[in-house]
Amino acid sequence: MSVKVLIAFAAAALCAITAPAAQALDLIETPTLSRTHQGIDLPPVAERLPEEPRIIDPAAIGRAQGRHGGSLNTLIGRSKDVRLINVWGYARLLGYDEKLRLVPDILVKVDAEDGRIFTLHLRRGHKWSDGQPFTAEDFRYYWEDIANNEELSPGGVPAFFLVEGEKPQFSVIDAVTVRFEWQKPNPGFLPNLAKARPTFIYRPAHYLRQFHGAYGDTAEIEKIMAADKLRSWAAVHNKKDEMYKARNPDMPTLQPWIVRPADSEQRRVAVRNPYFHRIDSAGRQLPYIDEIVFSVTDGRLIATKTQAGESDLQARGLSFSDITVLKRGEAAHGYKTRLWPNAKAAEIALYPNLTVKDPEWRKLLNDRRFRRALSIGVDRELISRVLFFGYATASNNTVLPTSPLYREDYRTNWAAYEPKKAAALLDEIGLSERRGDGIRLLPDGRPLEIIVETAGESRLQADALELIGETWRELGVALFIKPTQREVMRNRALSGQLVMSVWSGHDNGVPTPDMPPEEYAPVRSETLCWPGWGQYFETEGERGEAPDDPAAQKLVALYRQWIGSKESAEREAIWHGILAIHAEETYSIGLVSEARQPVVVAGHLQNVPEAGIYGWDPGAQFGIHHMDLFWFDDAQ
Repeated sequence: MSVKVLIAFAAAALCAITAPAAQALDLIETPTLSRTHQGIDLPPVAERLPEEPRIIDPAAIGRAQGRHGGSLNTLIGRSKDVRLINVWGYARLLGYDEKLRLVPDILVKVDAEDGRIFTLHLRRGHKWSDGQPFTAEDFRYYWEDIANNEELSPGGVPAFFLVEGEKPQFSVIDAVTVRFEWQKPNPGFLPNLAKARPTFIYRPAHYLRQFHGAYGDTAEIEKIMAADKLRSWAAVHNKKDEMYKARNPDMPTLQPWIVRPADSEQRRVAVRNPYFHRIDSAGRQLPYIDEIVFSVTDGRLIATKTQAGESDLQARGLSFSDITVLKRGEAAHGYKTRLWPNAKAAEIALYPNLTVKDPEWRKLLNDRRFRRALSIGVDRELISRVLFFGYATASNNTVLPTSPLYREDYRTNWAAYEPKKAAALLDEIGLSERRGDGIRLLPDGRPLEIIVETAGESRLQADALELIGETWRELGVALFIKPTQREVMRNRALSGQLVMSVWSGHDNGVPTPDMPPEEYAPVRSETLCWPGWGQYFETEGERGEAPDDPAAQKLVALYRQWIGSKESAEREAIWHGILAIHAEETYSIGLVSEARQPVVVAGHLQNVPEAGIYGWDPGAQFGIHHMDLFWFDDAQ
């Protein structure tokens, strides 16, 4: 299905969702609005909504009509995780529905021509959370005054705007219509707008202009610079410009909830957006829930506190190993522990750093025989039995059976436990010399000791490494675990100091052909198995290093082909080429997949699916399941 057909389908789906027309509905004022906006003079609901709001029919997606009210409590391990409100709210220009189809959301319609011209139609009368109009000017301001301003964006426009290095032509058609036009197809444009953390290609111009060097009062900007110890107007603007991280409570938003100023770093509250653009089919403005309360706690205590009934909705900070503990608290505290399939390509994966600086390790890790030996030296069935009670599947770090791109050999190639074959591969490489305790020696005489760095956030990962260490030691390979912090680990990977790391698998284990294969090609510096190659692609050769591995070079070529593709069938063929290379090369070592993510739901919290995928991209965790439809039934 081409992008043009896909969007036409999505637009048709939207028309079905929005019937009956908004004008035919009797809008219902939110009775609890005074609870969250006491003392604030707000216009009636009909004046707060767009002329054509997005109408969500709960029954059409298997949910119940809800009612307004309530505070939802949830736990986070770091104060900055309050930004999840902008993930879970999942108000996007376009977003994925539960069948992984792109549908307009903030937009009322998208016209796509030849995969290269995209006309975005806004909802007339849509307003920011402060009541100011959301219009084409907000797109123009972003494109001309932020993305193409060298002081605010010294690295240039985001990469997904570039097609063979060329920017699109941007134009404002009218107050509610903008257009991006490329000379060649850009199939990644629309999917990028639907991410859990998208590039927000619009900004509240009415708010940010006051901090912009071209518009704002210089004296006022200089006062802020002095107060906040900032060196330029651009630093002031960038500090105020917070569409995702939720650090600036004054920043207007289009999300269903707005983060209030912090009374405490240990407790953050997000209250309903009275101008949110969605309503249910009965005429109630969404979201149903008044406010989300984030309580910061030690990540190691989240499961215990959840068991004690301190959270109404919890998945963050919970893992499969917590299920037994969580089940014990159900009767006493009236919650249920639901087990959602994890949408990651692997629950746990090892990432050899192919751009490590140490020349001996560099040579070894870039030899696919070594990576294959390590992979088939892992007893995945043992890991499944011991850590997941058999409820996980031995698997490479690849697409899941629910993806239309799935093939059995992608999952199983070089993934069976074959210690004799693994030992033979290590001998073939030349690692036959051993010291007295049986550990093999590198060509320079150092012992074959692999330090696997972790973010120190997952007990399951540490336990899995212990099991891997036992089977690797039988091969003559020693494994040592080095806990650190995720930022430190990623920086060490990019600088080439890290040899191997452990993390979860690719975020997107359920891709369709029309989703960009960026996690599966060396085009991002954050990918732990080839950060230097990814940085080279991101910076167009200014930093990092070009891949010197032929198969990795092929992955880059295939990714470029995907970027230039016009038809879904062509993109499907490219995806299979990429996945076949991964199956052969074992760039990362997936352990198990399809483990269940515990999702704890309070007994009186309604409309949370009994079964739903849990993933970052696509899905935005709770976002794809319409968190704005969750509601509290006090009778429960």
